[in-house]
Amino acid sequence: MTECNQKAFSFASHFSRRVEASFTAGQVSTDGGALLLRQADRKIGLLERVACCFTDRRSPLLVEHRLGEMLSQRIYGLALGYEDLNDHEQLRHDPLMALLSGRRRLEEPLAGKSTLNRLELVGGSKRYHKIDYTAEKIDALLCDLFIESHSDVPDQIVLDLDATDIPLYGHQPERFFHGYYDSYCYLPLYIFAGDQLLCARLRASNVDGAAGALDEVRRIVSQLRAKWPKVRIVLRGDSGFCREELMAWCEAEQNQVDFLFGMARNSRLQKIIGKQMHEARRLHAETGKAARVFTQFDFTTRKSWARGRRVVAKAEYLDKGENPRFVVTSLGADQWPARELYEKFYCQRGEMENRIKEQMCLFAYRLSTEEMRGNQLRLYLSALAYTLVEALRRLALKGTDWAEAQVDTIRLKLFKIGALVRISARRVWLELSSTYPWKLIYERAFDALRC
Repeated sequence: MTECNQKAFSFASHFSRRVEASFTAGQVSTDGGALLLRQADRKIGLLERVACCFTDRRSPLLVEHRLGEMLSQRIYGLALGYEDLNDHEQLRHDPLMALLSGRRRLEEPLAGKSTLNRLELVGGSKRYHKIDYTAEKIDALLCDLFIESHSDVPDQIVLDLDATDIPLYGHQPERFFHGYYDSYCYLPLYIFAGDQLLCARLRASNVDGAAGALDEVRRIVSQLRAKWPKVRIVLRGDSGFCREELMAWCEAEQNQVDFLFGMARNSRLQKIIGKQMHEARRLHAETGKAARVFTQFDFTTRKSWARGRRVVAKAEYLDKGENPRFVVTSLGADQWPARELYEKFYCQRGEMENRIKEQMCLFAYRLSTEEMRGNQLRLYLSALAYTLVEALRRLALKGTDWAEAQVDTIRLKLFKIGALVRISARRVWLELSSTYPWKLIYERAFDALRC
């Protein structure tokens, strides 16, 4: 193979100036803003505690890459946009990544793709796969981080539940075809409280959308109530979670949890709101605009519900015709009138869909191992990377133009800053690009994290 020793590259001239390039700048990183992410981790203590959720059976005398370093390397890599383990063959020599991962000797390489692969392939051969994790500890950690983010007892906590599809293109375990998504996929369950992630549970797609939701809700509510015994908790979800077992558990006296779920429309429900739909049709004919008429009533199913419940209906008429919607709730009409309940409370759950999209920005869809437990770990790693970026957004970017920016926007604008890395015996010095256009936001974020 011919070896290229060219050190300077001459390009087309720019008027009277020559244009040349060479690989002589020294150690340069494209992730200069990642130090803010590291500072956010110092505030919440995420990565230090994640390592406690794992069991390392390797011989301490033979360990070259500590467990905490490997987990930090992987989670920071996801947050910075490096989705594949192959990326770490180059990143392992990046001094900035070594700094983020907590490597004491920055000149020594980090773990490579093979070592990280053995970390993720839990449940493999006992000879080569000696690291395992405890799902219950990671679940508890996500809730602990949410609780610790509040200095005072919140007035109300709204738990948003939703399921999404993660398409599969290989022959992963528990691979099934899902008719609604028209593909082979997994169907993970997510639970959020506002922007903060409390649950990321991987499931096969041959189950009901609410399968396992009660177990997760029971666990989360128990942990929240242990800290805040009197806090009000409301479950919110689409019609996929309108299930008797979930609503009955909320209504039980010892649980005292409210709920607000969408309801699938049927002929009985549509017949009940016939008068309101006629009124909406009349208003649409008069104004030429979408018309909404709200109503509420007590309703019970013929078989599936054990009791009657309050149902709020939206009789809407659009240019394309009727568009009825229904929700069922334990919230009283005195606190939440029908229109406000639907428009100001239920419709807010759409924000959760944006949070799920952010999981995909952190490569939660990369579930290609041959073990369900290994794929669950990858889902956890993406969830932890999201938790880290969300902490930065919540603690450092509040009041800025990026206070509600999505993960990929923050990554592109705040993390991807060109930096020249200089390492001496006494300090690590990053010379950031002097033409970076958002210096004021960077400075404000730094000040917020330093306080």
